[in-house]
Amino acid sequence: MTYTSVQYSLETIRDEARELLDRGVISRNQPIYTLCQYIPTRDWICVEGELEACDFLLRDRIGDLVGSEKWDND
Repeated sequence: MTYTSVQYSLETIRDEARELLDRGVISRNQPIYTLCQYIPTRDWICVEGELEACDFLLRDRIGDLVGSEKWDND
């Protein structure tokens, strides 16, 4: 069996978090480590490393990761 490593850029992680937010699975005030429930275990170490490289802590809020929401009809 061959293992292929998936690379997670910060933008990919943000996209994953936004999708989960849009579906109502997670909330903006939960800690970033909540995402580990939705990312394959074997890939989590890569995600964790990318977050650390971008100065995010796992206890930071998901809202901090994804930034402010954009509203089309303000």
